[in-house]
Amino acid sequence: MRKVHAIVVILAIAIAGWASHLVAQGGQGRGGGGRGAAEPSPYPVTQGKTYRFEKIAENVYYATGGNGGNVPVFIGNRDVIVMDTGTTPLAARQFLDDIKVVTDKPVRYAVNSHYHYDHTDGNQVYRERNIDVIGHEFIKYAMSNYDILHREPYMTSQFVNGTNRIENLKKQIAEEKDAQKKTTLEGQLATAQKNFDDLKEIKITPPNVTYTDKKVIDLGGREVQLLFLGRGHTNGDTVMYLPAEKIAATGDLMEYGPAYMGDGQFAEWDVTLENLKKMDITTILPGHGIPFKDVKPRITAFQGYLKDVVKQTAELRKQGVVATDAAQKIDLSAYKEFFQQTARPGVELRGVRHIYEYLYDQEHRGK
Repeated sequence: MRKVHAIVVILAIAIAGWASHLVAQGGQGRGGGGRGAAEPSPYPVTQGKTYRFEKIAENVYYATGGNGGNVPVFIGNRDVIVMDTGTTPLAARQFLDDIKVVTDKPVRYAVNSHYHYDHTDGNQVYRERNIDVIGHEFIKYAMSNYDILHREPYMTSQFVNGTNRIENLKKQIAEEKDAQKKTTLEGQLATAQKNFDDLKEIKITPPNVTYTDKKVIDLGGREVQLLFLGRGHTNGDTVMYLPAEKIAATGDLMEYGPAYMGDGQFAEWDVTLENLKKMDITTILPGHGIPFKDVKPRITAFQGYLKDVVKQTAELRKQGVVATDAAQKIDLSAYKEFFQQTARPGVELRGVRHIYEYLYDQEHRGK
């Protein structure tokens, strides 16, 4: 417990002011910037108990509303493949229960788009049900060798923020005099505590099937390609592609809004996105946000965003500005046409810290 407490204290110092950066980013700690759960969808919708399924094409769905990244679903004549397994085992069970509202075919494969917690922490449930979990070989390496429940992005997004939310709600309840408001806060506290307790069930479970560059899967009358186009959001991002329908699920390599940059490979992300842009794609199903059809313009905008954030960060660093202050000063409003959360200055601090590390490594490479 002392080790965990020390980590929390260090992180609390490291992320001072982080909430203000999230506000500047539209409050989206994990990308986002998309349609809210209650907003109407342009696609036909089937609602499960937890997840809602937007029908993108025949036997192609985009599931949202659960705890974790959104879940693309591709259904063949024989089998079903899904991308990503959620933040908790509970989220995985909820999804596997809810998917029955759109198909009676068995889920045979679950693909991890990358190793981050909100895309992989339900893996254990899939393996318990003898469903193959597939990932790029780097994902297996990361989940086997990184202490991913004691590193970013999990520590801030789940442990620190979850703890802070519970403590803040307890304080508000103690100070609230209005009985109705207190009841509302108590309900929020129960939900926050339940979400935090669900994390304790996680058992890190790497993919049991890996690939290097490309893997083709036949679902029965439907071909699915798993593609590694290069390093970007992480060192092992997978694109799940339906060549016949020209639909791609991209995880957090290309979201609807700006992605978390704390593990970004800035020298290569742009090239990887260029490889994605060259593909014959009419619709992207991102890891966070909403499906989009303005594929090439949006990718181009995000390429510009990435170059600009690195450039501005480098300039501020050269001036001696510390990362915490730099995160507040960076102005990416040039991209607000595509990413509304960039309308005000400020970017997420963990990404800026990672760029500082990246720039330092670039300077000292070979020394």
